[in-house]
Amino acid sequence: MKINFLFRTIMGMLALIALTNCTSSVPEQQSSSSQASAPAGAGQSAVQDNDSQKDVVKVAIGSPDHTTLVTAVKAAELVDVLSNAGPFTVFAPTNAAFDLLPPGTVTDLLKPDKKAVLQDILQYHVAVAVYKTEMLQDGQVIPMANDGKVTIGVKDGKYTVNGANIIASVPASNGIVHVIDAVLLPK
Repeated sequence: MKINFLFRTIMGMLALIALTNCTSSVPEQQSSSSQASAPAGAGQSAVQDNDSQKDVVKVAIGSPDHTTLVTAVKAAELVDVLSNAGPFTVFAPTNAAFDLLPPGTVTDLLKPDKKAVLQDILQYHVAVAVYKTEMLQDGQVIPMANDGKVTIGVKDGKYTVNGANIIASVPASNGIVHVIDAVLLPK
C-alpha cells in the first residue's frame, strides 16, 4: 500500500516536472493539459510567463525524459502546489527510472483511487528548501514534504539520494530540480 502511494506521489512529481520543461517535447495533449487542468486564474500554474526563469514544474514539462513524472504530478493534482513560490528541491526520476518499477506499478498509481498514495510518493521527492549540490554533504538527512527523510551520499564527487544517482541539476525560479536515476519510495 505504501509502495503504491509512494509511486503515485513520485509519478505526480515527475508529471509536474515534465509539464514544466517539456512543452516543446511533450505531445500536444500533455502540454495543453496543464492549462486545461486548472481554470484560468485558478492557480499559479495558470499564469503565462515566457520571459522569466521556469519554475520546477515547467522545468519538468520541458524535459522529454520526465513525461512520466509530469503525468503523475498532474494525476496527483500537485501542479499548482509546485508552481508556487517555494522554495523547492525536487528529486526528479527520469522515465527510465519509472521503467525500473515492477510492471503495472505506474499504471496502478495513476488510478483515481490511488491518488493519496501517489501524492505521498511524489511528496517524498520534494523538500521545502533549496539544496544545491554544493550544499549537499555525505550522510546529510533532508526532510521531505511527506514528513519522510532522505539521506544524501557523496563519494568521489558523485551525489546520491537514498542511493539514487543525481545525474543533473537544473535551477528553477522557485528552487532546483535534481534529476535522479531511480524512484524514491517512502518507508
